[in-house]
Amino acid sequence: MKYYLIAGEPSGDLHGANLIEGLKKADPEAAFRFWGGDKMAAAGGRRNLVKHYRETSFFGIVQVLRNLGTIRRQMRECRDDVAAYGPDVLILVDYPGFNMKMARWAHGQGLRVFYYIAPKVWAWREHRVKAIRRYVDRLFVIFPFETKYFPAKGIRPVFEGNPLVDAIEARRPSLPSGEAFRREHGLDRRPIVALLAGSRKGEIRDNLPLMAALARKFPDRQFVVAGVSWLDRSLYEPYLAGSGIRYVCDRTYETLHAAEAAVVTSGTATLETALLGIPEVVVYRTLWLQVKLRPYVLKVPYVSLVNLNLGRESVREIIQSDLDIARAERELRAIVAGGAGRAKMLADFDELRSIIGPAGASDRFARRMVEELSRHEK
Repeated sequence: MKYYLIAGEPSGDLHGANLIEGLKKADPEAAFRFWGGDKMAAAGGRRNLVKHYRETSFFGIVQVLRNLGTIRRQMRECRDDVAAYGPDVLILVDYPGFNMKMARWAHGQGLRVFYYIAPKVWAWREHRVKAIRRYVDRLFVIFPFETKYFPAKGIRPVFEGNPLVDAIEARRPSLPSGEAFRREHGLDRRPIVALLAGSRKGEIRDNLPLMAALARKFPDRQFVVAGVSWLDRSLYEPYLAGSGIRYVCDRTYETLHAAEAAVVTSGTATLETALLGIPEVVVYRTLWLQVKLRPYVLKVPYVSLVNLNLGRESVREIIQSDLDIARAERELRAIVAGGAGRAKMLADFDELRSIIGPAGASDRFARRMVEELSRHEK
Protein backbone atom coordinates (compact mmCIF):
# COMPACT_ATOMS: atom_id res chain seq x y z
CA MET A 1 0.00 0.00 0.00
CA LYS A 2 0.95 3.63 -0.45
CA TYR A 3 1.35 5.82 2.63
CA TYR A 4 1.63 9.61 2.75
CA LEU A 5 2.78 11.02 6.13
CA ILE A 6 2.90 14.64 7.27
CA ALA A 7 5.00 15.70 10.28
CA GLY A 8 6.05 19.29 10.92
CA GLU A 9 8.30 19.23 13.99
CA PRO A 10 11.35 17.33 15.33
CA SER A 11 9.24 15.13 17.59
CA GLY A 12 6.92 14.28 14.70
CA ASP A 13 9.94 13.41 12.58
CA LEU A 14 11.15 10.99 15.27
CA HIS A 15 7.78 9.29 15.77
CA GLY A 16 7.05 9.34 12.04
CA ALA A 17 10.34 7.56 11.37
CA ASN A 18 9.60 4.84 13.93
CA LEU A 19 6.12 4.42 12.47
CA ILE A 20 7.56 4.04 8.96
CA GLU A 21 9.87 1.29 10.24
CA GLY A 22 6.83 -0.42 11.77
CA LEU A 23 4.82 -0.08 8.56
CA LYS A 24 7.63 -1.67 6.56
CA LYS A 25 7.47 -4.70 8.88
CA ALA A 26 3.68 -4.95 8.76
CA ASP A 27 3.41 -4.30 5.01
CA PRO A 28 6.38 -5.55 2.94
CA GLU A 29 4.95 -3.78 -0.12
CA ALA A 30 4.74 -0.40 1.64
CA ALA A 31 5.64 2.70 -0.39
CA PHE A 32 6.09 6.12 1.19
CA ARG A 33 6.02 9.82 0.50
CA PHE A 34 6.15 12.37 3.30
CA TRP A 35 6.76 15.77 4.81
CA GLY A 36 9.11 15.41 7.78
CA GLY A 37 12.79 15.46 8.50
CA ASP A 38 16.08 13.58 8.42
CA LYS A 39 14.88 10.67 10.57
CA MET A 40 11.90 9.99 8.34
CA ALA A 41 14.17 10.31 5.31
CA ALA A 42 16.50 7.68 6.77
CA ALA A 43 13.58 5.34 7.42
CA GLY A 44 11.51 5.91 4.28
CA GLY A 45 14.07 7.01 1.70
CA ARG A 46 15.43 10.50 1.21
CA ARG A 47 14.00 10.67 -2.31
CA ASN A 48 10.52 10.42 -0.74
CA LEU A 49 10.99 13.48 1.50
CA VAL A 50 8.99 16.28 -0.10
CA LYS A 51 9.48 19.05 2.45
CA HIS A 52 11.70 19.31 5.53
CA TYR A 53 10.15 20.55 8.77
CA ARG A 54 12.80 23.31 8.92
CA GLU A 55 10.80 25.00 6.15
CA THR A 56 7.39 24.46 7.73
CA SER A 57 7.84 25.08 11.48
CA PHE A 58 6.36 28.40 12.57
CA PHE A 59 5.88 28.79 16.34
CA GLY A 60 3.76 31.43 18.01
CA ILE A 61 1.16 33.82 16.65
CA VAL A 62 3.75 36.40 15.51
CA GLN A 63 5.68 33.90 13.36
CA VAL A 64 2.47 32.53 11.91
CA LEU A 65 1.17 35.98 10.98
CA ARG A 66 4.49 36.95 9.41
CA ASN A 67 4.50 33.81 7.28
CA LEU A 68 0.85 33.48 6.31
CA GLY A 69 1.68 33.67 2.60
CA THR A 70 4.30 30.94 2.93
CA ILE A 71 1.95 28.72 4.95
CA ARG A 72 -0.83 29.08 2.38
CA ARG A 73 1.59 28.26 -0.45
CA GLN A 74 2.88 25.22 1.41
CA MET A 75 -0.67 24.04 2.02
CA ARG A 76 -1.40 24.21 -1.71
CA GLU A 77 1.85 22.38 -2.50
CA CYS A 78 1.00 19.67 -0.01
CA ARG A 79 -2.51 19.16 -1.34
CA ASP A 80 -1.27 18.97 -4.93
CA ASP A 81 1.44 16.47 -4.01
CA VAL A 82 -0.91 14.23 -2.03
CA ALA A 83 -3.40 14.26 -4.88
CA ALA A 84 -0.69 13.42 -7.42
CA TYR A 85 0.65 10.56 -5.28
CA GLY A 86 -2.78 9.02 -4.66
CA PRO A 87 -2.04 7.25 -1.36
CA ASP A 88 -4.16 4.54 0.23
CA VAL A 89 -4.05 6.58 3.42
CA LEU A 90 -2.93 10.00 4.61
CA ILE A 91 -1.26 9.68 8.04
CA LEU A 92 -1.13 12.97 9.95
CA VAL A 93 1.47 13.06 12.74
CA ASP A 94 0.63 15.62 15.46
CA TYR A 95 1.22 19.20 14.06
CA PRO A 96 -2.48 20.15 14.32
CA GLY A 97 -2.38 23.71 12.95
CA PHE A 98 -1.47 22.35 9.52
CA ASN A 99 -2.70 18.78 9.73
CA MET A 100 -6.27 19.50 10.77
CA LYS A 101 -6.68 21.55 7.60
CA MET A 102 -5.19 18.69 5.59
CA ALA A 103 -7.64 16.29 7.23
CA ARG A 104 -10.59 18.38 6.11
CA TRP A 105 -9.28 18.64 2.57
CA ALA A 106 -8.42 14.93 2.32
CA HIS A 107 -11.84 13.91 3.62
CA GLY A 108 -13.40 16.03 0.91
CA GLN A 109 -11.28 14.20 -1.67
CA GLY A 110 -12.44 10.82 -0.43
CA LEU A 111 -9.01 9.90 0.96
CA ARG A 112 -8.65 7.68 4.01
CA VAL A 113 -7.32 9.79 6.94
CA PHE A 114 -5.48 8.45 9.99
CA TYR A 115 -4.39 10.86 12.74
CA TYR A 116 -1.39 9.63 14.76
CA ILE A 117 -0.71 11.46 18.04
CA ALA A 118 -3.93 13.34 18.63
CA PRO A 119 -4.14 17.13 18.96
CA LYS A 120 -4.20 18.07 22.65
CA VAL A 121 -7.86 19.04 22.53
CA TRP A 122 -8.28 17.90 26.14
CA ALA A 123 -6.11 20.88 27.16
CA TRP A 124 -7.20 23.63 24.78
CA ARG A 125 -9.03 24.25 21.48
CA GLU A 126 -11.61 21.61 22.30
CA HIS A 127 -13.62 22.74 19.30
CA ARG A 128 -11.25 20.63 17.18
CA VAL A 129 -13.00 17.52 18.51
CA LYS A 130 -15.85 18.12 16.06
CA ALA A 131 -13.41 18.30 13.16
CA ILE A 132 -11.65 15.11 14.26
CA ARG A 133 -14.98 13.32 14.50
CA ARG A 134 -15.98 14.51 11.03
CA TYR A 135 -12.77 14.36 9.01
CA VAL A 136 -10.58 11.66 10.61
CA ASP A 137 -11.32 8.00 9.88
CA ARG A 138 -9.18 6.61 12.71
CA LEU A 139 -7.53 8.37 15.64
CA PHE A 140 -4.40 6.84 17.19
CA VAL A 141 -3.66 8.18 20.69
CA ILE A 142 -0.50 7.83 22.81
CA PHE A 143 -1.69 8.70 26.33
CA PRO A 144 -3.79 6.30 28.43
CA PHE A 145 -6.09 9.03 29.75
CA GLU A 146 -7.09 9.82 26.15
CA THR A 147 -8.81 6.41 25.94
CA LYS A 148 -11.42 7.79 28.33
CA TYR A 149 -11.58 11.34 27.01
CA PHE A 150 -12.27 10.67 23.32
CA PRO A 151 -15.02 8.03 23.68
CA ALA A 152 -16.93 10.55 25.79
CA LYS A 153 -16.76 12.81 22.71
CA GLY A 154 -18.03 10.15 20.31
CA ILE A 155 -14.62 9.07 18.99
CA ARG A 156 -13.26 5.51 19.40
CA PRO A 157 -9.46 5.86 19.53
CA VAL A 158 -6.72 3.26 19.18
CA PHE A 159 -4.13 3.09 21.97
CA GLU A 160 -1.08 0.81 21.71
CA GLY A 161 1.32 2.54 24.09
CA ASN A 162 3.57 5.56 23.67
CA PRO A 163 6.31 5.79 21.01
CA LEU A 164 8.45 7.83 23.42
CA VAL A 165 9.20 4.54 25.14
CA ASP A 166 10.60 3.22 21.83
CA ALA A 167 12.74 6.33 21.37
CA ILE A 168 14.12 6.11 24.90
CA GLU A 169 14.79 2.37 24.83
CA ALA A 170 16.54 2.69 21.47
CA ARG A 171 18.90 5.26 22.97
CA ARG A 172 19.34 3.74 26.43
CA PRO A 173 22.14 1.24 25.56
CA SER A 174 24.31 4.02 24.12
CA LEU A 175 23.82 6.54 26.93
CA PRO A 176 27.16 7.31 28.63
CA SER A 177 27.83 6.72 32.29
CA GLY A 178 27.83 9.71 34.60
CA GLU A 179 31.62 9.59 34.69
CA ALA A 180 31.92 9.51 30.90
CA PHE A 181 29.44 12.39 30.56
CA ARG A 182 31.46 14.47 33.04
CA ARG A 183 34.69 13.82 31.15
CA GLU A 184 33.13 14.67 27.80
CA HIS A 185 31.85 18.05 29.01
CA GLY A 186 34.54 19.00 31.51
CA LEU A 187 32.26 18.74 34.56
CA ASP A 188 33.37 18.29 38.16
CA ARG A 189 32.31 15.63 40.68
CA ARG A 190 29.26 17.41 42.12
CA PRO A 191 25.85 15.79 41.51
CA ILE A 192 24.23 17.04 38.31
CA VAL A 193 20.85 18.78 38.06
CA ALA A 194 19.56 18.88 34.48
CA LEU A 195 17.78 22.02 33.25
CA LEU A 196 15.30 21.58 30.41
CA ALA A 197 14.18 25.13 29.71
CA GLY A 198 12.18 24.43 26.55
CA SER A 199 12.75 24.29 22.81
CA ARG A 200 11.45 27.69 21.72
CA LYS A 201 12.92 31.17 22.09
CA GLY A 202 10.12 32.41 24.34
CA GLU A 203 10.47 29.44 26.67
CA ILE A 204 14.22 30.03 27.08
CA ARG A 205 13.66 33.74 27.71
CA ASP A 206 10.95 33.10 30.30
CA ASN A 207 12.24 30.04 32.14
CA LEU A 208 16.05 30.12 32.09
CA PRO A 209 16.36 33.21 34.36
CA LEU A 210 14.34 31.41 37.04
CA MET A 211 16.47 28.29 36.64
CA ALA A 212 19.68 30.33 36.90
CA ALA A 213 18.46 31.95 40.11
CA LEU A 214 17.58 28.51 41.46
CA ALA A 215 21.04 27.15 40.64
CA ARG A 216 22.65 29.77 42.88
CA LYS A 217 20.82 28.24 45.84
CA PHE A 218 22.58 24.89 45.32
CA PRO A 219 26.37 25.49 45.30
CA ASP A 220 26.89 21.82 46.19
CA ARG A 221 25.38 20.75 42.88
CA GLN A 222 26.23 21.28 39.22
CA PHE A 223 23.51 22.56 36.92
CA VAL A 224 23.60 21.70 33.21
CA VAL A 225 21.20 23.18 30.67
CA ALA A 226 20.30 20.94 27.74
CA GLY A 227 20.23 23.20 24.67
CA VAL A 228 18.82 22.44 21.23
CA SER A 229 20.65 23.03 17.97
CA TRP A 230 17.81 24.90 16.25
CA LEU A 231 18.23 27.71 18.80
CA ASP A 232 21.51 29.62 18.67
CA ARG A 233 23.70 29.32 21.74
CA SER A 234 23.80 33.11 22.00
CA LEU A 235 20.15 32.97 23.10
CA TYR A 236 21.20 31.12 26.27
CA GLU A 237 24.34 33.08 27.12
CA PRO A 238 22.83 36.22 28.77
CA TYR A 239 21.07 34.05 31.34
CA LEU A 240 24.01 31.74 32.00
CA ALA A 241 26.67 34.43 32.50
CA GLY A 242 28.00 34.29 36.05
CA SER A 243 25.64 31.48 37.05
CA GLY A 244 28.06 28.56 36.86
CA ILE A 245 25.55 26.64 34.71
CA ARG A 246 27.13 24.55 31.97
CA TYR A 247 25.65 24.30 28.48
CA VAL A 248 25.44 21.15 26.33
CA CYS A 249 23.65 20.87 22.98
CA ASP A 250 21.44 18.11 21.56
CA ARG A 251 22.34 15.81 24.46
CA THR A 252 19.10 15.87 26.41
CA TYR A 253 18.85 12.15 27.14
CA GLU A 254 22.55 12.00 27.98
CA THR A 255 22.20 14.94 30.38
CA LEU A 256 19.16 13.43 32.08
CA HIS A 257 20.78 10.00 32.33
CA ALA A 258 23.73 11.52 34.20
CA ALA A 259 21.55 13.71 36.44
CA GLU A 260 20.41 13.29 40.01
CA ALA A 261 17.30 15.40 39.40
CA ALA A 262 15.87 17.81 36.83
CA VAL A 263 14.01 21.11 36.54
CA VAL A 264 11.78 20.91 33.49
CA THR A 265 9.55 23.24 31.52
CA SER A 266 6.14 21.67 30.89
CA GLY A 267 5.71 19.62 27.74
CA THR A 268 6.84 16.27 26.40
CA ALA A 269 10.11 16.66 28.30
CA THR A 270 8.27 16.09 31.59
CA LEU A 271 7.24 12.62 30.40
CA GLU A 272 10.67 11.81 28.93
CA THR A 273 12.34 12.76 32.23
CA ALA A 274 10.00 10.51 34.20
CA LEU A 275 10.39 7.56 31.82
CA LEU A 276 14.16 7.87 32.27
CA GLY A 277 13.58 7.67 36.02
CA ILE A 278 14.86 11.13 36.96
CA PRO A 279 12.96 13.00 39.73
CA GLU A 280 11.80 16.39 38.51
CA VAL A 281 10.19 19.71 39.32
CA VAL A 282 8.09 21.36 36.62
CA VAL A 283 8.40 25.14 36.34
CA TYR A 284 6.81 27.46 33.82
CA ARG A 285 6.81 31.25 33.70
CA THR A 286 4.17 33.10 31.76
CA LEU A 287 2.27 36.38 31.84
CA TRP A 288 0.43 37.10 35.08
CA LEU A 289 -2.86 37.33 33.19
CA GLN A 290 -2.36 33.86 31.76
CA VAL A 291 -1.67 32.52 35.25
CA LYS A 292 -4.91 34.08 36.48
CA LEU A 293 -6.89 32.80 33.49
CA ARG A 294 -5.43 29.29 33.60
CA PRO A 295 -8.39 27.70 35.47
CA TYR A 296 -10.76 29.10 32.87
CA VAL A 297 -8.71 28.40 29.72
CA LEU A 298 -6.96 25.11 30.45
CA LYS A 299 -9.37 22.18 30.33
CA VAL A 300 -7.26 19.81 32.47
CA PRO A 301 -6.07 20.07 36.09
CA TYR A 302 -2.36 19.63 35.33
CA VAL A 303 0.20 20.81 32.76
CA SER A 304 2.60 17.88 33.22
CA LEU A 305 2.03 14.74 31.18
CA VAL A 306 3.28 12.77 34.18
CA ASN A 307 0.44 14.02 36.37
CA LEU A 308 -2.16 13.80 33.61
CA ASN A 309 -1.38 10.12 33.04
CA LEU A 310 -1.20 9.26 36.73
CA GLY A 311 -4.35 11.25 37.47
CA ARG A 312 -2.75 13.01 40.44
CA GLU A 313 0.05 15.44 41.21
CA SER A 314 3.21 13.39 41.48
CA VAL A 315 5.65 16.00 40.17
CA ARG A 316 5.22 19.51 41.54
CA GLU A 317 4.01 22.10 39.03
CA ILE A 318 5.09 25.68 39.69
CA ILE A 319 3.31 28.01 37.26
CA GLN A 320 4.01 31.67 37.95
CA SER A 321 4.65 35.06 36.39
CA ASP A 322 7.57 36.28 38.52
CA LEU A 323 11.01 35.09 39.67
CA ASP A 324 10.02 33.92 43.14
CA ILE A 325 12.09 30.78 43.55
CA ALA A 326 11.24 29.91 47.15
CA ARG A 327 8.85 27.10 46.27
CA ALA A 328 11.05 25.79 43.44
CA GLU A 329 13.97 25.58 45.86
CA ARG A 330 11.88 23.73 48.43
CA GLU A 331 10.54 21.24 45.92
CA LEU A 332 13.95 20.59 44.37
CA ARG A 333 15.52 19.93 47.77
CA ALA A 334 12.78 17.35 48.38
CA ILE A 335 13.77 15.21 45.37
CA VAL A 336 17.59 15.31 45.26
CA ALA A 337 19.46 12.48 47.00
CA GLY A 338 18.32 12.27 50.62
CA GLY A 339 15.21 14.40 49.95
CA ALA A 340 11.96 13.46 51.64
CA GLY A 341 9.99 13.15 48.38
CA ARG A 342 12.51 11.31 46.20
CA ALA A 343 11.54 7.68 46.93
CA LYS A 344 7.83 8.34 46.47
CA MET A 345 8.40 10.07 43.13
CA LEU A 346 10.55 7.21 41.86
CA ALA A 347 7.81 4.76 42.87
CA ASP A 348 5.28 6.91 41.01
CA PHE A 349 7.49 6.74 37.91
CA ASP A 350 7.47 2.93 38.11
CA GLU A 351 3.68 3.07 38.13
CA LEU A 352 3.73 5.51 35.20
CA ARG A 353 5.84 3.15 33.08
CA SER A 354 3.34 0.39 33.76
CA ILE A 355 0.44 2.62 32.69
CA ILE A 356 2.18 3.89 29.54
CA GLY A 357 3.07 0.37 28.42
CA PRO A 358 6.17 -1.42 27.11
CA ALA A 359 8.40 -0.67 24.15
CA GLY A 360 7.21 -1.62 20.68
CA ALA A 361 4.35 0.89 20.47
CA SER A 362 5.40 2.11 17.01
CA ASP A 363 5.25 -1.44 15.62
CA ARG A 364 1.92 -2.11 17.31
CA PHE A 365 0.40 1.09 15.92
CA ALA A 366 1.70 0.22 12.45
CA ARG A 367 0.13 -3.25 12.58
CA ARG A 368 -3.21 -1.75 13.62
CA MET A 369 -3.05 0.71 10.74
CA VAL A 370 -2.34 -2.02 8.19
CA GLU A 371 -5.13 -4.19 9.65
CA GLU A 372 -7.54 -1.26 9.46
CA LEU A 373 -6.65 -0.55 5.84
CA SER A 374 -6.90 -4.23 4.89
CA ARG A 375 -10.40 -4.46 6.37
CA HIS A 376 -11.39 -1.28 4.53
CA GLU A 377 -10.19 -2.71 1.20
CA LYS A 378 -12.35 -5.79 1.68
